[in-house]
Amino acid sequence: MPAYAVFIREKLTDPAEFQKYSEVVGETFKGFPAKILAAYGKQEKLEGTEPDGVVIIEFPDAASARAWYESPAYQQAAAHRWKAGPYNVVIVDGL
Repeated sequence: MPAYAVFIREKLTDPAEFQKYSEVVGETFKGFPAKILAAYGKQEKLEGTEPDGVVIIEFPDAASARAWYESPAYQQAAAHRWKAGPYNVVIVDGL
């Protein structure tokens, strides 16, 4: 069953670190079956606190999503994201 990695940025606090992340994150997908469905696009808040940005990435299953997230390449890139601002990140199974 498909699974989705969902990244919800609360607030961008360091644009320079986010720029570094943006420059390297694409390379982390090489060798992983990932499809980016949404990435910091226009959003419309319907309930709750409006996030600063949302990313949704589809994988064939949760194990593939976790393998990408835990890969050394992504963890190295993520170090810049962690400095760029607070995020909530989840992997959720699809239907």
